[in-house]
Amino acid sequence: MIEFHPMTRNIGAEVTGVDISKPLDGEQVQQIRDGLLTHMVLFFRDQHITDEEHVAFAKQFGTANLPPMDTSGSAVHVLDQTDPKGEGGDQWHSDNTFMKTPPMGSLLRAVILPEVGGDTLWANMYMAYDSLAPWLRRLCDELYAEHDLTMSVTKAIDKGHRMDLRAMQEKNPPVVHPVVRVHPETGRKALYVNRSSVTRLIGLSRRENEAILPLLFDAVRDPQFQVRLKWRVGTLAFWDNRPTQHYAVADYTQRRKMHRVTINCPADIDDGVPKGPDGVTGADAPAEAAAARYL
Repeated sequence: MIEFHPMTRNIGAEVTGVDISKPLDGEQVQQIRDGLLTHMVLFFRDQHITDEEHVAFAKQFGTANLPPMDTSGSAVHVLDQTDPKGEGGDQWHSDNTFMKTPPMGSLLRAVILPEVGGDTLWANMYMAYDSLAPWLRRLCDELYAEHDLTMSVTKAIDKGHRMDLRAMQEKNPPVVHPVVRVHPETGRKALYVNRSSVTRLIGLSRRENEAILPLLFDAVRDPQFQVRLKWRVGTLAFWDNRPTQHYAVADYTQRRKMHRVTINCPADIDDGVPKGPDGVTGADAPAEAAAARYL
């Protein structure tokens, strides 16, 4: 029997009673989906699975989403690091929000771990939104933000990764998303800005951006919104990318190898386009909002 054991009051649960190397039945899939909506990130311990089993498990919850920065064509994205500081994971972020349809979630498993360090944290962005002053929530409900992959790719290039920045920019131009994202399944509002991708708040002057944007970025930092995972080989974390951010602690110098499969939600549940209050998307942003660029 599948059971969920909360790790904190506000986010995260360990899952027991399921072998993810084997196909799940419909009831098990729904239980895990419901658990994900409740806890936002699920941890499966002692699951020593192959890449093929990893992909098969993930595809029971959605379709594969290939990250723009991985050109291998494989659904399994390998993160193999010994010097991670400054590569981007060590900053609070949601995955690939610079895409028109960012991934619904990711399933990350530990393959090789350092003796010490390499934990990952996740944060509840529903609570981050709720923590804002009422006037600031009202303002955020009406704001849009520009998301751009340039910052993430530049960091990777600076760390020695071979990437064609211009080609990636042409393929993935900046996109606009609501600052407040309404979860299509829970109906709850989550703060949807992160330092890795957001360049500016649309329609605000540079000075206004300098005042407000750091305040929104830092809403994620309250420990009561967070859960921290100490990895073990065979642990798999499955998180909902829509109402969460995560942070990979770069405190190790030994090899850490992780395998990740990123997925889109089934289209009949969520088309993947972030929507704000009243169903507004970035594409629906008022035309005049773009007029105040960098004043």
